[in-house]
Amino acid sequence: MLEIADLETNVLEFRQRSFQFERSAEVGSIDYAVFGRTETETERKLRPRLVHLLLVVPRGWVVLDEASDLLRVARAGTPDPPPTGSVVEIAAEPTEFREGGAEWVRVGRAAETVVYLPKDAAIDLLTEAARERLHLP
Repeated sequence: MLEIADLETNVLEFRQRSFQFERSAEVGSIDYAVFGRTETETERKLRPRLVHLLLVVPRGWVVLDEASDLLRVARAGTPDPPPTGSVVEIAAEPTEFREGGAEWVRVGRAAETVVYLPKDAAIDLLTEAARERLHLP
């Protein structure tokens, strides 16, 4: 498992976006890392709004991909090859998808917040107690 200092000094690539480490918290017996990113919802709207993206991932799934010098999610310990193609707007993404050897869900938590969670842990991570520990909306 990477040290907190490694998480703080490197960028994690997920969904072809760069996320910064924000915090770590234990939920149940699993230590989770929370990464964040803020981006503009869409440039096509007259008044685009800012959207905060949060990624909650078990720390043991985060690895340093030395070839790209980026953090990546790798459930099995080895990162998938970097995805190709263009980035899509959040609203156009599927709510369930596979990346880094794991199934994920995208959940809108507040008007301007989207949270990515491992599908098999989503119910546990969305309880009030877990949200408080992780500082999620």
